[in-house]
Parts: sequence; C-alpha cells; structure tokens
Amino acid sequence: MMSEISIPPKLVPLTSLQQTEDDELLVRATQLQADLTQRRSVRHFSNRVVPNAIIDACLRVAVSAPSGANRQPWHFVVVQDPKIKRLIRLAAEAEEHTFYHERAPKDWLQALAPLGTDDQKPFLDEASHLIVIFAQPHGFGPDGDRLRHYYVQESVGIATGMLISVLHQTGLASLTHTPSPMNFLNTILERPPHERPFLILAVGHPASDAMVPDIERKSFHDVVTYLT
Repeated sequence: MMSEISIPPKLVPLTSLQQTEDDELLVRATQLQADLTQRRSVRHFSNRVVPNAIIDACLRVAVSAPSGANRQPWHFVVVQDPKIKRLIRLAAEAEEHTFYHERAPKDWLQALAPLGTDDQKPFLDEASHLIVIFAQPHGFGPDGDRLRHYYVQESVGIATGMLISVLHQTGLASLTHTPSPMNFLNTILERPPHERPFLILAVGHPASDAMVPDIERKSFHDVVTYLT
C-alpha cells in the first residue's frame, strides 16, 4: 500500500488584523452597513471614462479572495474597446431576445416585470468597462499537468462579491449581467474552452439621470436566524 505524501503547511504570522475593542468594531460595521446597503444595480451609465488604475486596484481586491485549496479558479477580462463591447452587446441581445420571446416561462417574466428589464442591453455599450469573469473548473501546473480546481462556483462567487463591494465603496456603479448561454464570450474574448463564463460586470459612473427600480428587501429577521 502506497504511503500518503504529506507536505507540511507553510504558515506565517497573521499581521493584517489587530485586537480592537468591540465599540470600535461596531462603529466600523455600522459605517460599512450605511455605505454598502445603499448599493444598487445601475443600468444607466455616463460617458465618463474610469481610469484603468482604479479598475486595477479593485481587481486586486477581488483576486485576493479565498478559494478552494487556494487554486484561485478565475480569470477576469477587462474590456474597454468600444468595438469589442459592441460585439458583446450584439451577441448578448441575441440570446436575450430568444430568452424573453421563446425560452422564459411566464412566471419568470412576471418576476422580472417590476425591474423593467427586456432584451435590450445598452449598458454593455455605455459602461466605461466590462469586466467579464470566467470560472476555471481546472487549471494547469508548471509542467502542463491538469490540476483540478475545488469549489469553483463558490470561490468565483466570493471574488465577484468582493469586487462588487469594493467598486461601490470606490464610488462606481456596476451591474451584473448573465445572458444564457454565454459561450459567445469565449469566442469574442479568445478565452480557452476550459474556462466557463460566470458573468459580465458592467462598471462605470452612473448617468446624471440614472433611475433604479423601486424595490423592497425582505426584512432582516426573515433572512437571518440566531441560535444562541
């Protein structure tokens, strides 16, 4: 029977967090709550260009996210070229037209009605940047061997959530978009077939006359349970 190969973990001291009094932690949490709960999905963007350095800084937060076995199963493609954005819009609208007019069940369309969405996606042209996020079910080692990735959807979802949060805290608007299917993104962006499109994130400054749906959240106690 072959013996298991055991590699001792390499550990370093935690230096990023310091002991802080509960009162100060509550102040910080309350400030973040006040900021992040104001975040809204925006479908109307201005033509003001966001410097790439700002996008880079936000992406550095996203790629620091935790992931299964630290395999970091993601790739972020940043699109600013108007021609490529237009190709993405045309392909996405073709899929969305089929969805809204052929594939979507009636109850789904009824659920979407209060949001005012349809098969037209002008924000894919208008946003300063499109960040297309790909999930990688597997990767490759230095010698070319295939490496399995673990908890891929969960890991990419966490990284995406961190990106959305830091974009908002920076002062930028964003919108998640997931046309289905999305394999056209591999072709347009020349990504390898083992990568799967996760979502398109439109990013930019909101238009001065931007409007958002008048929606309500579930109550806190409907979605949170404490067991003490």
